[in-house]
Amino acid sequence: MTSCIVSCISRGAILLRHWLRRMGELCPYNRRISVNKIKRKKTRLVRVGNVKIGAGNPIIVQSMLRTPTAKVSASLKEIRKLAYAGCELVRLAVRDEADLVALSRIKEKSPLPLIADVHFDYRLVLGAIAGGIDKIRINPGNIGSSARLRTVAVAAKQHGVAVRIGVNAGSLSRAAIHRWGGSNAKAMVGSALQAVRIFEQAGHRQLVLSLKASDVGRTIEVYRRIAAKLDYPLHLGVTEAGLPLAAAVKSSLALGVLLTEGIGDTIRVSVTGEPVGETEIAYKILSALGLRKRGIEIIACPVCGRCRVNLAKLARRLAVEVKELPGPLTVAVMGCEVNGPGEAREADLGVACGEGVGLIFKRGQIVRKVREAGIVDALLVEIRRIIPNK
Repeated sequence: MTSCIVSCISRGAILLRHWLRRMGELCPYNRRISVNKIKRKKTRLVRVGNVKIGAGNPIIVQSMLRTPTAKVSASLKEIRKLAYAGCELVRLAVRDEADLVALSRIKEKSPLPLIADVHFDYRLVLGAIAGGIDKIRINPGNIGSSARLRTVAVAAKQHGVAVRIGVNAGSLSRAAIHRWGGSNAKAMVGSALQAVRIFEQAGHRQLVLSLKASDVGRTIEVYRRIAAKLDYPLHLGVTEAGLPLAAAVKSSLALGVLLTEGIGDTIRVSVTGEPVGETEIAYKILSALGLRKRGIEIIACPVCGRCRVNLAKLARRLAVEVKELPGPLTVAVMGCEVNGPGEAREADLGVACGEGVGLIFKRGQIVRKVREAGIVDALLVEIRRIIPNK
């Protein structure tokens, strides 16, 4: 599973980098921009526990537990794994009173701020708010009437609890579908705006918005529309993105476009699989855009007939060996003389391979020449000199 996720992450990051280069890195107004100089949209500050969202703060990486909330020990174990992987906010499903009781116990020991994800029963929302949850996620398409939304808004305001208004294409209310002629972008944006007005009327503006669809095009469209209308922080994601490879590709494309345009303050990559994989893909996307760096970024060429080493094997082994290292660090693993020396010199560390050998570069300078069997070990030695005691 680990090697599969690593492979999927790498393919997604490569596709995003390829898209940025080939499509000219254009924003909607046809201004050429640099991925290292993205001008983020100004949004207001929302606090979730000790995490700051929006207002120019770093883009926050989120995930959601697979473990049933009522299983307290297992939930805490999964939260700790996510925290170790770099996740900064975690969401838990709250389905009944038993989950509410467990939520309080989990919060006492959680290393991360918690978000209660509640559908259908607004009374569970009120219970989570009263229990001291850090943030609530509600779906205006299924939480009930406007009166119930107002009740939630008043309670959240009184307790100082942030709220994510999360509109999903697959769960719009019948009224929204009827009013806007189907489950479309207008209906999603309209539903979000209605809910925002209710919260604003209650004086509660600690809001984060998400408008998720399962296809790339609609995801980009709805986020562009809502970003043009409001200054609340936006939580980006492609919902039901699928298995790791599909999720990496769809999320890289949709989130890559939006983030390049300066849209987005938090992200989640939805994966049918382990949530740690979500966090890894999210950081790969942010790293490819120069927005956040975490861990070791491996740049590797796709391999062609000029390559005279088993480059894929070298890159896979290196990825496994450096998985737990904090970075940030860029390592180039290149297969031949065409782009190899150039990429290796540009990276913090790199290798340019020839016939069964490799030249090790460190910050642009050749360190030594090693045989193929010793390339990974030589790179690891240099990595640990740069990142000592890890």
